[in-house]
Amino acid sequence: MLKKISTEKAPKAIGPYSQAIASGDMLYTSGQIALSPVTGALVGTTIAEQTEQIMQNLAAVLEAAGSSFDKVVKTTCFLADIADFAVFNEVYGKYITSAPARSCVAVKALPKGALAEVEVIATI
Repeated sequence: MLKKISTEKAPKAIGPYSQAIASGDMLYTSGQIALSPVTGALVGTTIAEQTEQIMQNLAAVLEAAGSSFDKVVKTTCFLADIADFAVFNEVYGKYITSAPARSCVAVKALPKGALAEVEVIATI
């Protein structure tokens, strides 16, 4: 059975999708960019600032589903500029310390001009 996960502590979806979907004991989040849950505006101008907001948004979605960063099994990370990889990793590594599987790629562009986007798969 699929269950939509939604929390006011993370930004509302900006399209026809959910913040996350739970299926059995697995959680699949949509990609999070650095949007403020309050204003919906992009937060920060640097990769460090934006990654911090992304991780806070993901923490809120994980919590709403009864999960946490410790239960993440896979992340997919998208960077607008691969030159931001090292700084992105510094902030990401403060939140995700269990070394799950990960893919990280550079993309041509992200919604709203964001510098990064992260999605996770976790257990509940």
